[in-house]
Amino acid sequence: MPVRQLNDDERESWLGALQGWALARDGKAITRSFEFADFSEAFAFMTRVALMAEKCDHHPEWFNVYNKVEITLTTHDADGLSLRDVNMAKDIESLL
Repeated sequence: MPVRQLNDDERESWLGALQGWALARDGKAITRSFEFADFSEAFAFMTRVALMAEKCDHHPEWFNVYNKVEITLTTHDADGLSLRDVNMAKDIESLL
């Protein structure tokens, strides 16, 4: 079953429910930056996200330098933002 891209109204509505996340790539993705005390905490967070992503079969794009982690979520099968990204963002929030 194909994954449906969120429409403009849905994107705006869901974005309002996600604290700290911002639209990126002309509304086709969401992104958020996280800062931790040190590299070990950042890496531990990334490990927890990676394990969760494997369970969901939905993987983030991310960038890490020392204590900072930047995560971008998009659904390639939908060519943009989908409920899979919203749910992943909520799950990531629950790890904080």
